[in-house]
Parts: sequence; C-alpha cells; structure tokens
Amino acid sequence: MAEELHIAQGGKEEKYALLYKQIEAVTGSESDTIANMANVAAMIHHTFGFWWTGFYRVIDGTLVLGPFQGPLACSRIAYGRGVCGTAWKESTTQVVPDVEQFPGHIACSSASKSEIVVPIIKNGAVTAVLDIDSEHLATFDGTDRQWLEKIVELL
Repeated sequence: MAEELHIAQGGKEEKYALLYKQIEAVTGSESDTIANMANVAAMIHHTFGFWWTGFYRVIDGTLVLGPFQGPLACSRIAYGRGVCGTAWKESTTQVVPDVEQFPGHIACSSASKSEIVVPIIKNGAVTAVLDIDSEHLATFDGTDRQWLEKIVELL
C-alpha cells in the first residue's frame, strides 16, 4: 500500500508503470474486448483525471463509440476524419497539442484542448482507437505515446 501511494504521488512515468501492471492483471484473464475496454478506459481516466477517455471501434467502415469515461461524445466518426479518423487511416498514434490547429478536428466538446489517439492494430488492420482528450493545451507527449501504445497491446 505504501508503495502504491508513493507511486501515485510520483511522476507520469511512475503512474504509467503502475497502471500498466494493473491493466495487465485486469485484462489478462478476461477475453471479452468490451469488458476490457471499459475497465481500461476507467483505469486511465481515474489515474490521470483526463477530460475524456474512451474507445472507438471499427464497425462496418466507421468508428463507432465504445466504452468511455467523461462527458457526451460523438457516436460515429468517418475514416480519415478528425484526429481519431486520421489515426485509423494512418495506423499511427496522433499527438495533438492544440486541437484547434488540427485540420478537420471534430469538436465533440469545446472543452477539449489537446488529444492523443492510439490505434489498436490486429493482424495488420486497425480494429479500434483509444482516444484521450484533455481540457489543457499540450497535455500529451512521448511518455504518453510510449505507455499508451504498450497498454493497447494488452487488448
């Protein structure tokens, strides 16, 4: 308990290291993707206090809203549209320090200021994306990218 408290009060790297172990434990014995997405969204959201944390799943050629934590969200996002659609199209993580500067940004909430979207790739195809929004500019960096890419590999 003392170790968890120390890590929880530590920096971003330490929080991610502990979070990764916790997510690994929670998802390791669960085979249902939706259940795992729900728990992962909750765990990330509550660890860091982000504005919005959730998943969009590729269904019939569209990103469809999946499990999330936070306020109301867009239900569907087209291929290549906004930050999520771009992450899907390019199969790469998108780190956006200021969403107002991202061409074609979809404003589901005017409170969102920065964003990171990590594609989940199975058998060479994007099957979903992890989308995290912050109400602060330039929230996400290489540390977030590295750890979130590792986390989605657990799904």
